Amino acid sequence: MKTQAIETTKIMQTKKYDISIFVPVYNEEESLDILNKKIIECVGNTNYSYEIIYVDDGSSDKSFEILQSFAKANSNIKVIKFRRNFGQTAAMSAGIDVAEGNVLIPMDSDLQNDPADIPRLMEKINEGFDVVSGWRKNRKDTFVNRKLPSMIANKIISWLSGVNLHDYGCTLKAYKCEVLKDIRLYGELHRFIPICASWVGAKVTEIPVNHHERQFGQSKYGINRTFKVILDLILMKFLTDYITKPIYFFGGTAFASMMISFLAFTWALGLKLFSGIQLDHTPLPVLGAMFFTVSVQLFMMGILADMIMRTYYESQDKRIYSIDQSMNV
Repeated sequence: MKTQAIETTKIMQTKKYDISIFVPVYNEEESLDILNKKIIECVGNTNYSYEIIYVDDGSSDKSFEILQSFAKANSNIKVIKFRRNFGQTAAMSAGIDVAEGNVLIPMDSDLQNDPADIPRLMEKINEGFDVVSGWRKNRKDTFVNRKLPSMIANKIISWLSGVNLHDYGCTLKAYKCEVLKDIRLYGELHRFIPICASWVGAKVTEIPVNHHERQFGQSKYGINRTFKVILDLILMKFLTDYITKPIYFFGGTAFASMMISFLAFTWALGLKLFSGIQLDHTPLPVLGAMFFTVSVQLFMMGILADMIMRTYYESQDKRIYSIDQSMNV
């Protein structure tokens, strides 16, 4: 029995398609034909109108030729080819930019994500959620190289962000198009879209999804990716909390450094007056001078960052807020 199409009372039919499925591809020539057939078979058994967007991220095998054949055979399939390998985040950003669907669904090209989960993601979207994140509950990857680093990273990300998801690394997710329209992706930030959405008030949920063992080739990611992801999260947290008021961050840190400097000088003076210890016999004066210099530098950096922020917004006529709904405006 076919799944009911998106109800117009729940998702405005302002786009050309109900669903945009976009797939970053990098040297996956063996997987593509199977994947394409599975997506078409799965979504074709629903009443959703759809498009499939393949983004070739500078593949050196025959991936692009295979994708070209898909596009020639099916007008609902779009293909983008990068000049070189820019990474998964760039590929996903390109897919978002050209998507014409009300709901955007990214997925991997290595057959580990299951297209059969797409209708289940859409059920949650139709319940009123803005973001539905996949959770690879029974993940079919090696424990030491993939699962353990992912578990550690997910715990740290949830702790820092305040958004509790089990699996940020699962590419298979569903987003209402309006959630992604103002998001710009850099580094490894594609996995943090649910966090960005939650911070601006979007309703985020998570459902278990299927995960299959890799059939062809090798994973493109190693354990070092965990550290890159954590660094990206710290950057995103800073940009989210302080992008419009960087002086608060730098000024607060400068004040803390100034207090350490004051305490070091006071301690050194106390040692001289009450214990007879000469200033050149203790590292405290040097420590105090160092923290005083750091505090001045941080304060000046805060002023410069604040000026840059103001120039950024005013020169591009950008707003420092995001509107969800309005009436008679």
